Amino acid sequence: MLPKLNLPEYEQRLKQENGKHFIFCRVRKKFLVLTPEEWVRQNLISYLINELNYPVSLMRIEREVKGGNRTKRADLLIYNTNGKPQLLVECKAPTEKLGKETFFQLGRYNRFISAPLLLISNGMQHYCCRVLENNEFNFLDEIPAHNK
Repeated sequence: MLPKLNLPEYEQRLKQENGKHFIFCRVRKKFLVLTPEEWVRQNLISYLINELNYPVSLMRIEREVKGGNRTKRADLLIYNTNGKPQLLVECKAPTEKLGKETFFQLGRYNRFISAPLLLISNGMQHYCCRVLENNEFNFLDEIPAHNK
């Protein structure tokens, strides 16, 4: 049973093979193992595309982020039409609490990406902020729509 999220409901392509559940990713154009975090990510992607007009062509999933001697993967990175990072997204499972550590994680990734907007979501709560010049966060009331 998949949890109801604090997002509009979107029909997702699901399938089951050999006892495993999969969800179709519109960005990668393939089925992925259905984990709680993937459920959040795919529903958030649907929201960004359907409600806020972000083109799927500008989205990249699990973009590699190199920092020091560690390599991490950003859950979702959306570029603007000039090819510059616009929105960096971190998704968590619905049961995970969002707090300072989640934002610090996203902030560490963003040191190497420099996206002006950051978003964290567990499907139940969503926090979006604009990164200011002094690396402080200005929290927004809503996720900005895509600027064409």
